[in-house]
Amino acid sequence: MLKWALIFAVIAIVAGLLGFGGIAGAAAGIAKFLAVLALIVFAVFLILGFTVAKKVT
Repeated sequence: MLKWALIFAVIAIVAGLLGFGGIAGAAAGIAKFLAVLALIVFAVFLILGFTVAKKVT
């Protein structure tokens, strides 16, 4: 998921440099959404990992 966020961020930068403002804005929005989603999923799995590890050991 983070890989796709980085790909959309690069697309946004390239589109912005070439003058495609609408595409750059849309790609930046998608990249931001995917990055936040990846951080949320990471935090959930981190919390689950700590809680499950305590129950298993």
